[in-house]
Amino acid sequence: MSGDLAVPLIIGIAPSAAERRQLAELLGGTQAFLIVASVEQAREFLDAAVPRTAAPVTSGGAAGAAPTAPPEEARDDEPRRPPDLSVDSDRRVLRWLDREVDLTRLEHDFLHRLLGAPGQVWTYERLHQEVWGNEHLGRGSDIHSVVRRVRRKLAGLEATATIHSVRGVGFRLTPA
Repeated sequence: MSGDLAVPLIIGIAPSAAERRQLAELLGGTQAFLIVASVEQAREFLDAAVPRTAAPVTSGGAAGAAPTAPPEEARDDEPRRPPDLSVDSDRRVLRWLDREVDLTRLEHDFLHRLLGAPGQVWTYERLHQEVWGNEHLGRGSDIHSVVRRVRRKLAGLEATATIHSVRGVGFRLTPA
């Protein structure tokens, strides 16, 4: 059907019914979302929904990385990167207006991901795969430590951006 419009779909994973209800409340304004109890259920859905002839596009080329859509033009209602906030990857610094602060490798890689897709929720699993290069295990204290440091650096620069926690899911960058 050539008249069909593609609608972005968010797939949320929450093991308990209470977490699924909470995630549904968070995603309530989203045009289309699916909440499942496990990664296996999400994979089953994707296997059934995505034609076998389509080659999956993966982010960063990492094995097991989630498929990502090609970049599209931002709509007016989509969050945008805060103006004048950037990461200089050559010098590994965060720049806001005329101020800069040094970043560690993990801070740089974490913030680089979030700045590349403002408003997008990055799951713990995806962040671990793309920033640390391994699977997310345990309670996530390593991610939370990096988030604390980056938040402190953003506040020190008085940048108009913040990192929001999406409880039990991950993080996203939004203009303050």
